[in-house]
Amino acid sequence: MYVRIHTHGDERIVAACDEGIIGMTFRGGDAKITVHEEFYRGESLSEEAFVERLRIATIINLVGEETVGIAIREGFISPESVMEIGGVKHAQAVLL
Repeated sequence: MYVRIHTHGDERIVAACDEGIIGMTFRGGDAKITVHEEFYRGESLSEEAFVERLRIATIINLVGEETVGIAIREGFISPESVMEIGGVKHAQAVLL
């Protein structure tokens, strides 16, 4: 998966997505998400390295089956907070 960290003041936003969906746009109902390379494409990381990045995040923005699935399994997001847009999973969370 691709993982990019954006820093704004004290905030660390971890943006991550499955590698196969970078650059794609998904639509469903009134919702739309584009997996912009500029926002999501950072390092190509293993699952372990991705989880380490999630541990330092204050905000997470995730797209894709694998990426969201790992975050659920590791307890960073709940399954109830995941939305599906055009067949792709998307989750955002503020971590306190």
